[in-house]
This record gives sequence, C-alpha cells and structure tokens, in this order.
Amino acid sequence: MAALYQLRNLLRPSLSLRTGVFRESGIGLSLFLHEPRRSFSAEAEKAQDAAVDKFIETSSSGAVYGKLSGLIRYTLKSDVINLLDGCKLNLEDIRVSYTRSFAPIGMLVQFPSGHAIDQAFKLISKKGRLHKLEKVDRSQWDLSANYDGKTILLQGLPRQALPEDVERFLHGCQYDATSIQVSYRAAFPEPLKVATVGFPSRAQAMNAFITKNGSFCLNNQILVRVLQ
Repeated sequence: MAALYQLRNLLRPSLSLRTGVFRESGIGLSLFLHEPRRSFSAEAEKAQDAAVDKFIETSSSGAVYGKLSGLIRYTLKSDVINLLDGCKLNLEDIRVSYTRSFAPIGMLVQFPSGHAIDQAFKLISKKGRLHKLEKVDRSQWDLSANYDGKTILLQGLPRQALPEDVERFLHGCQYDATSIQVSYRAAFPEPLKVATVGFPSRAQAMNAFITKNGSFCLNNQILVRVLQ
C-alpha cells in the first residue's frame, strides 16, 4: 500500500503539469483560431480600399481628348496653350484639324488627365466664350494628321508642275524629298494645285516659309504656309 501511495504522488504532479499544458494550449489555440480571422479581415479591407483608390486614381488620370472650335484662321498652338494655362499642355498635345482644302476648323487637344480637361472647361467658360470645347474619342486623335509645324503647304502651283519643280523651288532648304505630295484641291473658278513637304524640324520648315513665300515656281507666284 505504501508503495502504491508513493507511486500515486509521483504521478500526480506530472498529470497536473500535463493538464496545465493542455489548458494553456487550449488558450493558445483559441487565440490562434480567432486572431487571424481579425487579421485577415483587416487585410481584406485594406486591399479593398487600395483597389478603390487605384480605380479613382485611374479614372482621373490618363490621357483625355477634346476638340476646340471657334478658332480664327491664324490661331497658333501657343495661343491655345495660353488660353488653357494651367492644364499642363505642350505643343505635342495639340493637333490642328483641317478641311480637304487645308482650312483650319479646330484643334484636337490631348489632356494629361480628366482633372486637366475639367480645368479647361472652367477656363473656357471664364475667358473663352468664343471657343467651344467638347470631349472626343481617342480615335479622332489617332486618325488626325500630325503636321506638328514641320510641314509646309505650297499653294498656287502651275498645273504642269511636277515634284521635280517643287524640289527646284525649295533649293537651298533642308527637307525630306520623299515626303513631297502634289495634289489638287477644290477652288473657284478651277481646282488649285498644291503640294505638302515635310521637314526634319519646325525651325527648318519656318525657314522655308520665310525664304520661299512669294517666290515663283515656273511662272506662278507661290503662297507658302506652315501646317500645324
């Protein structure tokens, strides 16, 4: 009996320790089961908020396109930049829309963001009442000719004029001979023969305008314009 009693006393602390371990393990298990649930929920909320913020940022950023009309014949890109001051535009963000006879009818504008075009609408309403701005699809921008001040238009060419005559007319200028395009445009009393010529830079195109405007090709005096 004494031996059994001693054996029972030896086993009792071990059982008590094991029970305590299980109890502590139970508490730890409970914490393990419940704490991650709160953590995962918080992370999900943060991820959702980040997605919403990204959507808002994306919707207000990225290029937005508009068409500005109500311009006079000699309106320059720089005039539009001054009109829409604060919209963060540069010359490359503006393209002039022409008719088939190369008469300017408006300007396509590439705004850096939705905020920028909203600012443009406010500016137009304040100081540009003669102008009209409307949003357009990007396809209009992509399909528009980008002359960018590097192309000149020769008007009044003789009917018999050939590309070789245009080259002789532009002697002394630096231009791209492969860009010469001769065509007819509607005019009264008869169609007008014209040519467009591309240049490597705006400065070289402007130099051709200054030096060649009013010069003669064969027997005709030629009007030179820089296409924007």
